[in-house]
Parts: sequence; C-alpha cells; structure tokens
Amino acid sequence: MNVIECKNLTHYYGKKLVYEKLSFNVKEGSILGLLGKNGTGKTTTINILNGFLHPQNGECLIYGENTQNLSPQNKARIGFLIEGHVQYAFMNIHQIEKFYSKFYPKWDNAPYWQLMSKLQVSPKQKIATMSCGQRSQVALGLILAQDPDLLILDDFSMGLDPGYRRLFIDYLREYAKEKNKTIFTTSHIIQDMERLIDDLLIMDFNRVLAQRDVKSFMQEFKQFYLELDDPSVDISNEDFVINSEKVSNKLELYTYESEDTILNFLKNNGIAHKNFRQVKMGLEDAFIGLTGKY
Repeated sequence: MNVIECKNLTHYYGKKLVYEKLSFNVKEGSILGLLGKNGTGKTTTINILNGFLHPQNGECLIYGENTQNLSPQNKARIGFLIEGHVQYAFMNIHQIEKFYSKFYPKWDNAPYWQLMSKLQVSPKQKIATMSCGQRSQVALGLILAQDPDLLILDDFSMGLDPGYRRLFIDYLREYAKEKNKTIFTTSHIIQDMERLIDDLLIMDFNRVLAQRDVKSFMQEFKQFYLELDDPSVDISNEDFVINSEKVSNKLELYTYESEDTILNFLKNNGIAHKNFRQVKMGLEDAFIGLTGKY
C-alpha cells in the first residue's frame, strides 16, 4: 500500500522551474529520503505534501486524498516537522508536553520523554534557553507523542552535533520499524540518511537523478579511480559516464557500468593507464558523484 502518491508534479516560482512531472510513491512502513542540493525542490515538496503550497500541475495524495483537501481524520494521522521548529519558547519542556497533550486523543508521552532523557535536560528547562538542535528534538518528541502513522520531516537533524545525531537517528529508525510508521524526510546531512532510510529520491535542478531503494543504488552506482598516461585524454562525454573529475592525469569516474566494461572500453580505445581500482563509497560519496561537487 502506498501512503503517499505524487503524480506529475510541476511547480514554478515565477518563471523559475523547480521541477516538471515529478512522480514518486512512499510505501507503508518505509522510510524515504529526499536528497538534493539547495534549491532543487526539497522544501517545496514538503510544502506541497502539507498543503501549504499548490503545485501548478499534478497532485499529491496521502491515504488516497489530495493533500490540498485532506479530511480531519487523515490530518490526524500525519505528523509534520517543518523547517524552523516553531515552539512556545516561554514554556519549559514539561509544560509544553502537557499543553500539546490536550489536543491529541492518541497522545503517548513515552517517546517524548525518551528523547528528552537522551538530551539530558531538566523538565523545568525553558525552550528559550535551548540550542537550535535541542529545540528540534523537542519539536520531534512532540510529534512522536501524537502517535502519527506518517511522519513528514524537513531537515530533522538541523543543529545537532555528530554524536547526538547518530544516537537520535538510530532511535528514530528503531521507533519507526517497531511501530510500522511511514517516514518521508529530507536532510542536508547525507551521512544521517544512510543510517535511516530504506529508499531514496535524489533530485537535481529540474530533474530526478535516482529513485530506488538504497541497497540496490549503492550496489549498482560505482566510483573508479585511474591515472592516465596521457592527461589530455577526455572520456567525460561517453554515454556510460554519469560524472567525472580529473586533476592532471588522475581521473575519478562515476558510472553504473561494471569494472569489466570500463576496462574493455579503455583497452579497445587504446587509453593507457595505471592504478585502476574501484573506490568504496558511502551514500554521501555517491550523492556527490551523482550530483557533482558544484
């Protein structure tokens, strides 16, 4: 079952095209990460999903209903974390939990207090005295306590230090899998996504570069390194080359083709080289290889 179905989304800001005919689905119980550089449409997509923004063309459905006109019943099944993490800064973390609990019939404060214990903050600590990262976790704890079936999270790890990010991401994945929650999320920190997501959607300006499960993407997308005898050789425009970077005679090559295919191409075209090898990549390396450094 697809919890989210987006079909042929097209959106402009003025005359600037954000994307055209973007389509994707999010399966129930899965965690999908939307990845892309700044300006490629991540927050735009979040705003379409939460109904704040109407696309020029296409539609998004959540639980079978258009996101521009969700019923109260389906709205109650969704937890949104939007960029900025707006809270009542004059309250402390105990007061804000009690305040929010009055609005949600399914309120379960256990996840909230589990996150607060990991932050190691006092129940009487005011939101105003917290760091940006701590505030984001208060906001997320309040969302988890609503017990939503679908979580839509925009840049959920903003402001967190590396150690706490790791701890929190492991907690969030375990929570989602144990309770069969569905998550649609974005993050600028790709290392976080590698530990969290099942599926990815990588966007560039005006187009989708990859849309698949993380495991198969990481198996099939490859980086090769080699040193050319003739530094003037240029293979960047060959069909099998997704991206490449060359400094002097040192070439980094990104492709979906196999090692044998690349070696046969070099041999058949008389391209002398040495130190050829495949380079092991993490998701951040693969993301940069697919989208480019600039």
